[in-house]
Parts: sequence; structure tokens; C-alpha cells
Amino acid sequence: MDKNRDTSVKKTFPVLQMSCAGCAAGVENKIKSLEGVNSAAVNFATATVALDYQPDKIDAVAIQKAVQSIGYDLIIGEDFQQDRLDEIHQQKYNSLKKKTFWSLLLAVPVVVIGMFFMHMPYANLIMWAFATPVVLWLGRDFFVNAWKQARHGSANMDTLVALSTGTAYLFSVFNMLFPQFWQSKGLEAHVYFEAAAVIIAFILLGRLLEEKAKGSTSSALKKLMGLQPKTVVVVKNDHEQTEVPIEQLMAGDIVLVKPGEKIAVDGTVISGDSFVDESMLSGEPMAVHKTPGEKVFAGTINQKGSFRFRADKVGKETMLAHIIKMVQDAQGSKAPVQKLVDKIAGIFVPVVIGIAILTFLIWLVFGGDNALTHALLAFVTVLVIACPCALGLATPTAIMVGVGKGAEQGILIKDAESLELSQKINAVVLDKTGTITEGKPQVTDELWADESVKSVLAGLERQSEHPLAEAVAGHFPDEDAVAVTDFQSITGKGIKGVAGGETYFVGNRKLLTENNIAIPEELSVKSDEWSQSAKTVIWFSDSRNALAILAVSDKIKETSVAAVSQMQEMGIDLYMLTGDNEATARTIAKQTGIRHYKGEVLPHEKSEFVKQLQQQGKMVAMVGDGINDSAALAQADVSIAMGKGSDIAMDVAKMTIVSSDLTKIPQAVRLSRQTVKTIRQNLFWAFIYNVIGIPVAAGILYPLNGFLLNPMIAGAAMALSSVSVVSNSLRLKLQRRRTPSL
Repeated sequence: MDKNRDTSVKKTFPVLQMSCAGCAAGVENKIKSLEGVNSAAVNFATATVALDYQPDKIDAVAIQKAVQSIGYDLIIGEDFQQDRLDEIHQQKYNSLKKKTFWSLLLAVPVVVIGMFFMHMPYANLIMWAFATPVVLWLGRDFFVNAWKQARHGSANMDTLVALSTGTAYLFSVFNMLFPQFWQSKGLEAHVYFEAAAVIIAFILLGRLLEEKAKGSTSSALKKLMGLQPKTVVVVKNDHEQTEVPIEQLMAGDIVLVKPGEKIAVDGTVISGDSFVDESMLSGEPMAVHKTPGEKVFAGTINQKGSFRFRADKVGKETMLAHIIKMVQDAQGSKAPVQKLVDKIAGIFVPVVIGIAILTFLIWLVFGGDNALTHALLAFVTVLVIACPCALGLATPTAIMVGVGKGAEQGILIKDAESLELSQKINAVVLDKTGTITEGKPQVTDELWADESVKSVLAGLERQSEHPLAEAVAGHFPDEDAVAVTDFQSITGKGIKGVAGGETYFVGNRKLLTENNIAIPEELSVKSDEWSQSAKTVIWFSDSRNALAILAVSDKIKETSVAAVSQMQEMGIDLYMLTGDNEATARTIAKQTGIRHYKGEVLPHEKSEFVKQLQQQGKMVAMVGDGINDSAALAQADVSIAMGKGSDIAMDVAKMTIVSSDLTKIPQAVRLSRQTVKTIRQNLFWAFIYNVIGIPVAAGILYPLNGFLLNPMIAGAAMALSSVSVVSNSLRLKLQRRRTPSL
């Protein structure tokens, strides 16, 4: 077995036509039963299956055929594009949207007539005309899926929807066409078109909400892939430039990068120099100066200069490709949380069907003179009262209230899974830059020996391409910058220029020392103090004396310290990870009160750290704002993105803090607790009607007092269960308004 596993292949394929968690389980069980398949994990949320199989025993085509044999499909082509998957999802969503709209529109008049105008002329015919397209056209997928399940000896929610609506519809048609059958037995011929139409409409609404929540899963990957340019300029024979598609680029090719262009692949600079924005990989805001011999990475953005580099890693070997793969693996490996409704439904559906059939048989045997009449009525009543309408509304309505309330507070929540898990969070991993800190360098301190030359410093820095120069220039917005001539950039040290006949220098201390510039003791002491606080010190001087020093750093957000304190009071362990150096990490951790921190962390190490915490049994939330955080966000149990960060981080994350205020995280945890509590209450109310109603519908009271529940009353009880669920969710909304802490 070990030998076989050594030769096994691990791949992830898209799965199509799944409509519920039961479908995912069916596909997974089918694949697992095949010889040569070591493991299979179907993720309903991402519509994929992660496979580990032995190619010498079974191939992808055979697995595909097995999946197709039970009514689903597996996409096995290597070149199957993410765009095509997005298109399929969008088509499904658009189709559901139309069906939901029309079903709700057609169901309203049926309900109004059935409840209030049932004795008006031609009432039954009008209701039949409106209900028929809802059941047979808009709801046809429920019957198709139920038939698929029946063919393979299983049942799911589609089965119950199909049975209850189908029976109610056919029973109503029979009663409408042949009312004398019941009238001859002294009974009134009721119709239940409104029950059939409403069930279809509400279940479609629930499916639409679910599909919308899953819709953005692939968009993050799509944006990651979009970071790589489609074409590159290859240089041959030192001067011949040719634009070629990225797919044709080979390792060893020389690539020209112009100002503002994205770097296509990983490589090594061989000529020229420039500053490159690597924030999408490192998360750090400062552009990195690239000179010959320096490494460059796919997806990063060149700034003002141009250079040539040798392609070292292409295609799937680049760092960007590895990040994409990590995001895919982390998303695909997490099976969706089996919500309480799914667990109960797995037992509930076959039990209800069994009770309905058993009820029919018992009445048929012991029903006396009207055995068939009572048997049929009881059978229909059980199925109608057990309809999953409230069950379908229980979670979506609470989610809609919770998500809406979160949005009011600046917390965007994508799905029920995040709400369900957030209440259990006991470990939070925080990125530093843009999460705890502002995310861009700013001048935090300054000390001047001569303030009369501020305009010269502003003039010099506005000509510099260095990322720190932007922070300094922005610090003097009201200064009239002096015109500077003979501007010169000194690699690795700073800049110099001439203004008013005097030469001025801006840069590090080494630049001043090499030019024999006198440094006052006061400036020297303050410089050492700032350096120990992990701040970058910029020196400014003329040709003889140092004139000023400025400290530049990424400021801690005003709310970060309070947020750290609140989370620690809630019993949550905090961990800060940053790509910055250890000294900076230590300083930020000390200033915010974070006890666990780690500096110089690479993107894949963040993901590994999250995984280690999970292996210790912790429920981990990852908070970040950059592309470098995306793999860790996907790996975490709950992923939270800062709203002012990258689009990709926000797409991967299940929650987004719009204001980038960390105090929203403890608020989100409290919001989660309230919403999950409401979902559980809703599910209780959804099922209590069945627990009480099904035995009554089956006729348990008939031997005692002769009471047999009318299907019409059963339909009203079904509607009441839905109303109670919606009302409970709205009560939660009102309750939250009285609870400022949320």
C-alpha cells in the first residue's frame, strides 16, 4: 500500500451539477468506492473534489464516468479555464435568480386567494393556473434531483420538497377535477395549491442566497492569476527585442522591464536598476531597490526605472504560482461546516417519508369504512406539515439579519460558516503592516539644527524616486520647494543636489560620514534613540554640517492597542507575524501589548504557522490585508481582511473590516454568538412543529377524541412555522439595536 501511495497522483477537479451537501456526499462516496482511489474530499462550497488516486489502477476518465453515472459531472481537462468555471457559476446564479423572482411573483396571488378568497368564482382554476408553472416549470429541478437520488437508493431535501409539493399539487388537481369523490363521503374537497407554490418559492430563495454566498470563491484566484502579464519583451543578442506570450518564455531568457510594468516571472537582475513594489508578496509598503544580482518576483510592479533580468523560474515554479497553489489547496481542503440543518435533514427526510407511508398503511388496515379516505388524507397531511419551508428559511433569515447588522457596523460577512465559527475563536494571528499599523511610512519625528532650509529638503525629496522620499515630501505639503540643480542619486546611501550655490545631502549617516560632515551631539543621540525604536532615520545636511534628522516609520493605528486589550480579555491568544525585521516586530509588539510575535516571516510561513496552531486544537482567525496574507487567510478557520488592503485578501477572506479598525474583530465575535444563537432558535421552531405536528397529522389523537388534522390546517401550521422563524430573526435585529456593545 505504501508503494502504491508513493506513485499516487494528487489533483483537484471541478464538480458540476451539485445542488446540496447531500449531493457532495453522494459524489464523494461514489469516488471513494472505486478501486485505485486512496482518498477523495468533495467541497460543496468550492464545487471541487480533491483526489488522491493511483494512475496505474484508475485514470481520471474512469473517475469522471463514475461521477457521470450518478448524474453529476467532473471536469478533468488540464486546460479547463477558471473563466469557464466562473461562467458556469454565473449562469447557474442567473437562472436561480429568474426562477426565484417568477416563483415568488406567481405564488403571491395563490396564497392570497387560498387564504382569503377561496370561495370566489373559479378560485380553484385561478390558483391552479398560477401554481402549475411554479411547480412543474420553476420547481422541476427538485423533481429531477429527487429522481436521481431515488435511482441510487438515497434521499435528500430535494426528495422531501418533491414529495410534499408533488403530492399537494396532484391531490389538489384531483380534488379540483373530481370534488364529488369526497362530497359523496361527506367531506369537503380542499385544494392545497398555495402550499405547493410557497414551498417551491421559498426553497428557491434559500438556494439563491446560498449560491450568492459561494459566488466569490474563485474570484480571488482569478485576480491572483491576473497579476502576471500576458506578454513579455525578450531581449536577444543584446539588442533585438521581441514581445512573446508568457507561455513561451523559457528559463534563461533575458527579459526587459519598463517603468510601471508588472514583472512576469522570477529572475535575477543583470543590468539597470529600479525600485520594485513587492507589497503584493511581502505586504511591506516600501519599494525595494533592485540592482544587478538582486532577485525579482512574478506579480511585483516596477516603478520608474528600467532593467533587464534573467528568467530563473517560469510557469508553475514562480513564487506567485506557489501562492496561487497554496490558496487553492487551503480552500479546497476545508470541507464546508456541516450545519445543524444538514445533519438533522439527513435523518429527517427518510424518517418523514417513512412515517407518511406507515401512516397510510395503518389507516388502510385499521381505518374502517373510510379507510382509503383517511389513509390518503393522513398521508398528504404528514407530508404537507413536514414541509421544509421553515427549515429552508431558518438559517438564511438569521444570516440576513446578522450580515445586515454587521454591515451597519462596518463588518462585511460572506457566509454562515464564518458566523458559525467566529464564536469559537481562541487564537488570532495578526499581520503587522496595514493591520496593526497604518500601512504606509510616515515622518513620525523630526529634530532641526536649522529650520530655515526646510524648503531645500522638500525640493530634494520631490526629485527622488526612493519610497521614503515620498513620506518626507508629503510631510512638507505647505513648503515652497526650492529648485534643485545637479541632482544625483547615490546608490545605497541617499541623494545630493545644489540649491543657492550650496551642496546638500539627504540619506543615511554613512553618506554624511564619507563627506566629512560634522554631526552635532544632540542629533547623534536622538538618532540612536529613534533607531532603537525601529524607526528609519534620514539625515539632512549641507556640505559642512548636519542640519536635521527625521524619523520615518509605519505608525500604529490608534485603535490597535484597545483591540488587542479587548481580545485578550475575551481569552483570545494573539500572534503577530510580519515580514519586517525582528527589532521592528519586537517594538510593535511591546507598544501594542502583544505577547507572541515573529519577524522576517515569508508568505508560506504564515500559512504554516496557522496550520501549526490548528494542529494544537485552536480555532484560528487570520487577520491581514495583503496578497502575501492570502494563503494564510485561506488556511485559517476564520479569515478577516482589512478593508483598505488588497482586493485579493478581501476575496479570500470570509470577513472584511471596512474601516480597517481592529476593534471590529471582538465586535464580530459577539455578533457571531448572537447570530448562531438565533439560527439555533430558528431551527428549534422549524422542527417543533414537526415534532408535535407529524404525530397529530398521522392521526395519533383520532382514537382518543376522533380528531383528524385537516391538510388545510396542516398548511396553515406550515405557514405559521415560517412566520415564527422570520419573526424571531427580526426580533434579533430589534434586540441588537438595544445592545450598543454589538
